[in-house]
Amino acid sequence: MVHEFRFYDHLLQFPLFQGLSHAELLQMAGNTKFGFRKVAAGKTVVKEGEVCQTLHFLISGRLTLVTRSDDHRYRVEEQLSAPWLLQPEVLFGAHPRFDSTITTVVESHFITLSKDEVLRLSDDFLIFRLNLLNLLSTQSQRRGRLAWRRSPEDLRQRIVRFLLNHCIYPAGPKVVYILMEQLAREVNDSRLDVSRALNAMQRDGLLVLRRGRIEIPSLEHLLM
Repeated sequence: MVHEFRFYDHLLQFPLFQGLSHAELLQMAGNTKFGFRKVAAGKTVVKEGEVCQTLHFLISGRLTLVTRSDDHRYRVEEQLSAPWLLQPEVLFGAHPRFDSTITTVVESHFITLSKDEVLRLSDDFLIFRLNLLNLLSTQSQRRGRLAWRRSPEDLRQRIVRFLLNHCIYPAGPKVVYILMEQLAREVNDSRLDVSRALNAMQRDGLLVLRRGRIEIPSLEHLLM
């Protein structure tokens, strides 16, 4: 069981609980069925397509998140560290299923909160309700603006845009498993030109080409 004061500290790392007073946190802790989950290294936390009935708050550890294209022709692998809230946007909506498969890199610990408890907290605590609305609205607004961004001016920028659009977190190391022919189709160019652009980016130290995959040491450097 997490110590009471550490428990409050863990909650306050997440936007959903920020702005709540100590008295409100005490009331919430006393009346809410929080769960605690420990997952060993290399184990699955959630699977792509699994129905989301619970929020998972990662409070310690590191995760690998793998997201696949609808036709499974390519996938992106990225790592996330605590604190992190796993895909809160799929708790509600027309398709309440996880978009990615998430596994642990090291032993990881979570605070969990069921969908029923989320709804009850939204009724009981105005700040929690506003935080939840702000979180979901911000994600919706960011994704809604994607189609309206300025078009890339050259092939390198189109490749960078493709990579960025397929990452959950816009920083850190990524591995993109994709064949050159498929990437060429995705960015609407020839395989030869895509190969030349990727090799130039490799010479610049922005990525490493392997057979069937692209390793990106730091996505933020790719965006500079």
